Amino acid sequence: MSYIQQLSCSIDAGLGPAAKIGLIVLQTDQTIEHEFRQLLNIDGVACYHSRIANAMAVTPQTLAQMAADLPVAASLLPAEFEFDAIGYACTSGATVIGEGAVAAAIQQHHPNAKVSNPLTACKAACEALGLARIALLTPYTPEVTQALADKLHSSGIDIATTGYFNLEDDFTVGRVTSASILEAVLALGQNTDCEGVFVSCTSLRVAGIIAQAESILGKPVISSNQALAWHLLSLAGVAPPASIFGGLFQYSL
Repeated sequence: MSYIQQLSCSIDAGLGPAAKIGLIVLQTDQTIEHEFRQLLNIDGVACYHSRIANAMAVTPQTLAQMAADLPVAASLLPAEFEFDAIGYACTSGATVIGEGAVAAAIQQHHPNAKVSNPLTACKAACEALGLARIALLTPYTPEVTQALADKLHSSGIDIATTGYFNLEDDFTVGRVTSASILEAVLALGQNTDCEGVFVSCTSLRVAGIIAQAESILGKPVISSNQALAWHLLSLAGVAPPASIFGGLFQYSL
């Protein structure tokens, strides 16, 4: 018979001594977790994900339905982890549900965590970069695109020009090629009346083309995932490091 022996072990603070970040990801999102592994590749920072149920069709009605499930998704991020910052990873969802309502839902279970979402993060990024007039690119239908444009405009960010792919199916959105996104960013960003470009939607694969687009345009390019990662780091008290993912990472709140 083998001998079973109790052994000693040491305990430390665990992963994320610099910051613990939570992320609520849409059930249908194919992109943000992949990009966040790159965007948050920082010593001492740990990121934990929870998924929230959502419909494949992206409409104002289906986006609004996520409001009821947000507290449930937030509760799956253990309160014992003592998160520094938590992000709800849906630009259009935050637009329809409302930034304040999103924060309130998450803070039901994490009252001490700072909260962000891509819409709030985009506004903070525009302020940090000094952008008052931007081009907007979305994969959404005209109705959802206009709702986002209106939200940005009401926050003091003018929209010089808008482009959209008119895709309602979120599975298809995740399959849009980065080359197509780059082409669209360059087409919109060449408008002399805009100071930068915001590419909305966490499912779009944008991170890898940001530096190239900025180099060609000579203007800042912001994406939902890039801005959200930057904002969560800033809220958690971590200085965003110089990055290959765009000029935004040279700034802090």
